[in-house]
Parts: sequence; C-alpha cells; structure tokens
Amino acid sequence: MSRIRSAVTAVDRRSFLAAAGAVGLSAGIGAAVGSGGGSGSASAAPAPTASGPATTAAPTPPPTPTGPSAGLTTLESLATPRAGNATFRRLGDGPGWRRVVREQFASAKSGREDRRTVLSSFVQLTDLHVTDVQHPVRTEYVRSESSGAWRPHEALSVAGGVSLIERINALGTGPATGAPLAFAMTTGDNTDNNSLCELDWYLTLMSGGLVTPNSGDPQAYEGVQNSGMRMYWHPEDGAPDADKRLGYPRIEGFLEAALRPVRSPGLALPWYSTVGNHDSLASGAYSDRTGFLAEFAVGTRKLYDIPDPDAVALLARISGGETADGGALISLLRREKRRMRTVTADPRRAPFTPLQYLTAHLDSAHTGAGPVGHGYTKDNLAQATLDYTFPMGENVTGVSLDTTDHGGHFTGSVGTGQLRWLERILKEHRDGYVVLFTHHNSWTMGNKRPDPARPGEARHDGNEVVALLRKHRSAVAWINGHSHRNVVLPHGSFWEISTASHIDFPQLARVVEIADNKDGTLSLFTTLIESAAPRETDFTDLSQSGLASLYRELALNAPGSRQDLAGLKDARNTELLLRR
Repeated sequence: MSRIRSAVTAVDRRSFLAAAGAVGLSAGIGAAVGSGGGSGSASAAPAPTASGPATTAAPTPPPTPTGPSAGLTTLESLATPRAGNATFRRLGDGPGWRRVVREQFASAKSGREDRRTVLSSFVQLTDLHVTDVQHPVRTEYVRSESSGAWRPHEALSVAGGVSLIERINALGTGPATGAPLAFAMTTGDNTDNNSLCELDWYLTLMSGGLVTPNSGDPQAYEGVQNSGMRMYWHPEDGAPDADKRLGYPRIEGFLEAALRPVRSPGLALPWYSTVGNHDSLASGAYSDRTGFLAEFAVGTRKLYDIPDPDAVALLARISGGETADGGALISLLRREKRRMRTVTADPRRAPFTPLQYLTAHLDSAHTGAGPVGHGYTKDNLAQATLDYTFPMGENVTGVSLDTTDHGGHFTGSVGTGQLRWLERILKEHRDGYVVLFTHHNSWTMGNKRPDPARPGEARHDGNEVVALLRKHRSAVAWINGHSHRNVVLPHGSFWEISTASHIDFPQLARVVEIADNKDGTLSLFTTLIESAAPRETDFTDLSQSGLASLYRELALNAPGSRQDLAGLKDARNTELLLRR
C-alpha cells in the first residue's frame, strides 16, 4: 500500500464518504473525498455579492452579552489551537468572534435594539453524522489515496453529540435578543451510513436516553482501528502508523471507551428534523437498486484494504459522478472477496427506508420534548413525503423540504411537485414570513436524476429555488448545511445561511434570532456555539465529557481536513438586515 497522499483529491471527502457511508465524506460519498465539506464542497460556494452597503463590523466593540446565554457562545471565546509548532495541535481558550453587521439589503438604524420585537428564536444543528464505525459498507480503504477519506475521531460522534445537546440546553435564551429559545432544527445528515442502528442512536441522542454506539459483536470492536492496517490510527498499540507519525497519541482503552453506553439528557427544547442525503442513500450517494449493498451491510464480511490502483479508480468514478446506483463500489466488493475479513452479522445495520425514517420519528419512544413526529405527521406517512410546515413564532412559518436525489448522488435537487408546493406555501403566507430549511445549499443542488418513485417528474436545481424565493416577499431566510462550512449569502431579498457540521472541526451549531425592528427592517441574528466539552484535552480522561473533548481535538488534527470550515468573519456571528 503506498503511503497516504496528503493532498486531497478532486473528490471531496464529504461527497465520497457520503457515498462511502463513512462520511468521512460527510456530505456524502458524493462529497468526494476531499476532507471537509459536504457533497458539494463548500469551496464551491459563490462569493457573496453586495446589493447595498458593504458588510460592516461594528465600529466599537459590541456590548458584552448578558443573561443566561452569556459566556456560552463564540461571541466570548472558542476553542483555539495553542501557539506553537507541534505537529499535533492542542486546543485551549481563544478570543471570540465579534458580531458583523451586514447591510446589503437595508441600513442598520440607530435605536433599533430598543424598538424591536422578537419573532422567532431557535437553534440549528446540522451534519451530526452519528456514525457506526464498524459498518461493512464504509469505504475507509480509499484513504490510501486521500488522507481525508477516513476520520480518526468518528468513533466519538455520539459523545460529541451529547455534549452539543448539553450546551444547547444550557443556553436558555438567544444571545442577541434575550428571547427564550423556542425550538431546535436539525438540517440533515443526522446519520452517516443510513443504517437502522444509527437512526436509533440519533433519535435517542435527541430525545434522551442511553445510547450504546456499537454494532456487530457486543464484546469486541471490529473496525479498522485495530486491524493492523497502518494507514489508520491505532490508538491502543505503540506501533507506528500514518497518524502517529503526525503526532496522534497512544490512548490505552480508547476503543472500549468509544463503544461504551453514553447517556444523553435529550434536548430540553422541542425539536424538528430535516432529512439529508446520508439519511436516505447508501453511503450518502447510492440508490442501491439491486439491493446488494443492503445485503452486504448486514452480513459477515468487511473490506479493510484494497490495491492502490483500485482506490484510484474508485475515487475517479466517485469524483466523476458515476456513483448513482453504486455500481463501481458493488463491482469492487464482488471481486475483492478474498481480501475481506469476517465480522459479526447484525440486522440493525440494514438501511432504513423513508417510511422507516418517518415511522421512527413518530414513535412515542422518541418524542422527548416534542412535538410528536418532530415535524412529520401521519399525512407524511400516507403521502410518502418528507416535506412539512410548522409554526416558528408570531407570523413566521417554517418549511422543511427534502432535497435528496433519491435516484442517487450526493448533490441534491427538488421535484416539480415539491417546488409547486413550496410556491403555494409562500403565497399562503404572503402577509407573514417564511423560513426554508433544507439539507443541501443552493450551490450543491445541481443533480437532476429522476426520482425512482416519480420517474416522469422533472427535477430542479438550487438556482430555481433561489429564483422562486426571490419572487415572494414572505421568504426571509433559507437555512441549510451539507457543505460543512459557514457561509452566508445575500440573494436579492432573502439570506441563505449555511452552517458548519458537528463532525468536522470547529464542530459548530448556530442560534438564529429573527426580530422586527419596527422601522421597516428585520434583523436576523446568527450566533455560533460549540459543544460544552472542555477545550483542554487530557488523553487519560475517557469519561463521557473527556471523550467529547477528545472528539474536538482529534477533529482539529484530522489529516486532510479543511482549515476553512469556520468560514469568513461575515458568515459567523452576524446581524443580517432585511427591508420589510
């Protein structure tokens, strides 16, 4: 096996992993194997275009937040690499990010903070990628050609998710307005490998309860981190491997700790759920029309390593978008049986269908703080749809829209029926405000493969969604994820807000507050938050909170990971003005 190439290939890791089921390509295998963004790498995001006054930072430091949320957001401080030249970077406390006022659509008028009325205040989580790291369909082995194709920290996704929920529960109020937080919304890729066990872990994480992030043999780890394959980080032995050469530590007991039960308090807020490509497709990209991957997922064989030429060829097929039906991966798995190792079969690794996704959300065991179904209703079951509306506050309606291409691929689109439905909602609420929630963002919605359930229906890209929203004054924001990077774009009459993931450093979520300034303008405040995990990591602390802390520091150092996922300053903590 050749040494791991540090340069990221054209395939964005998220895309690839999405397809690979590892989200190492969080966005989807389709994201291609780069390391950081989603299926459609964030670097593809168009540069913001000003249509009014330039973005401005407040000329004087903003007032120090007060109230329950003070000290709990990135306005005050955030986990920051310590000074030094160590190969493996350590984290500590760093300065916060100031709030940037963006006036492309309207000028910020003095005294607005005294006049405003809060219309809605909520938290967005996205791209949690709750991961079964032992899943047989994962394609970790392409790491030989792209260092970002596998994440050394993925085994700790549940512990990291719990810590994020603890931080959200501690907030209480919005940091900009002080209004009580009303709900939380996840914008997709809640799971990583589209497996039943991951769906159960995700729903238990959100609603509260005990999660055991282990599949297969209940007494043993059967993934790549004790395989002897030195292109993976082996935390429990002293032998050199690709990651230890980069400073990764030896941590005795890591794998046992990673598979231990984790207790989640569940969100204290009502929460809603939006579906992503990793929640719908094998590896986030494959439609698996033959059912081969579904059968392989629950079986007794797993591939850990492949020849370099095969890794190169598979990456090229993924990067070229030739992955919709999983043919390239299926062909590889069929001819590499002799290289496979025996693992414990587990029916819980089976992929879940849209119907099972809906049914699980509607299960009373997962209601938590509510509402029942978390946005989905029996009408969704009857109509076989994953789209819904819900009340967000005074005269504000939320719309959750499924942008997955069910014909296969990590990029997204919507059907004609969905686009017409969205238009009806915008018209019905012409005298109010509408916020759209999706997984994909405008620049990663370009795939138009037919939906197998609606083969005669046309598909529509992100530009068409933008054009529709611009036609309706009621649309104020489009909130999404997928790219794993903070991006905020002005679209003529509304703001598109894309938030970084919780699988890749800096592992963020976002508070959004919508306020009427009573002067003909609205302010949309966005404030990023981290998990509650300690920023200082002790490699010997394998408690639940210690693992969450380790999750963040390992993510910072992940080989091939992108370093721009925090986004530009004007895409982090902001006040976004709109004329209304």
